[in-house]
Formats: sequence, structure tokens, C-alpha cells
Amino acid sequence: MTGGQVVVDEPLPLGTGGRGAADAVRFLRECQSRALTVRWVPDRDALPFDTGLLHHLPPPAPRPASPGGSGASGGSGASDEAAVWRSRYAYGLFYHRRGPDFVTVMDRRDPSAAARFTLDRPAVLDAFLAVQEPTALDALDATHREAVALLADERLVLVTRGWVVALPPRLRRWPVPCTSV
Repeated sequence: MTGGQVVVDEPLPLGTGGRGAADAVRFLRECQSRALTVRWVPDRDALPFDTGLLHHLPPPAPRPASPGGSGASGGSGASDEAAVWRSRYAYGLFYHRRGPDFVTVMDRRDPSAAARFTLDRPAVLDAFLAVQEPTALDALDATHREAVALLADERLVLVTRGWVVALPPRLRRWPVPCTSV
């Protein structure tokens, strides 16, 4: 589906970390995968992880001004982070494509350090595919936990309070001309 819009009525539980944050990231990732526009706000102003990991996902909407307050532009660090996220967001900054026995990941979240990864080692590939769904770290065997640590070092997964979820969406609409990749 393209051209659709999703409006989330309740704040997404990113600020709590853990399973709720992993589920929220998966939701945003899947919306990105389908090129859906999402209007949402986080449950808290501060997030327990680096929001730069998420700049490829639909950013949070500005918070409405509170009565007698200054709203989202009140100068808080969290509001500044959300504004940076909104300014850096673009469709196709970070995604993966699947092949037989491998996954290729393109990461352009940081333009000065763009990277392409090929995940073809069986343990790493299996772990990446397993954490497409939010997964408790304790549910993974030692080999997959080690692979998740490698993926986390490369900023390909989000690990938060004992839960892990893959970050790059599997795009269904090509973001750039095929000759550019």
C-alpha cells in the first residue's frame, strides 16, 4: 500500500524501553516498509536510547502547545532531538534487501559515514531475521546473542532493556534510481 496515512491515537511507548519500545519500533519500521505516513507522538519526552538510530523511521509529530505552556518548542533537549529527527528524516535512508542466503543493508542515516553491509554468515543472518519481531535477549541462544551484539555495534538493531528488534525496513518501493546504488 502506498500513499496511505496512519494516525496513532495513543503515544507510542518508546520512552519506557523494553518490549513496548521494541514493539513501537517494529510498528514504525513496518509502516516505513510500506511507505505509509505516520502521525504519532512518543509516551515521554526523553528516550532511553540514541534517537539517531531511528532517523530513518517516520519522526514524531510536534507536540501540541499545552494551555499556558510553550508546547514542543519550549527549548527542551527532547524537543530539540525530535526537531533534528524531523529535519533528517527521509524515505530510504536505511533499508535491507533479501537474497538467497544473504541480506544486504544500506545505511545512509549519517551521510558522512554511509555504509553497505552484506549479512551472509549463518549465525548473523539467522539472528537478523529472528529479530524482525521483537525478541527477548534471554530467548536467544549464546550464538544468536553474540550475533546480536555484532549487529548492535553496527547500529543495525535496537537493544533496549532486555529486548532487541531489527531497525532497517524491507522496502517494498525502491527509494532511489537503481543506477544510484
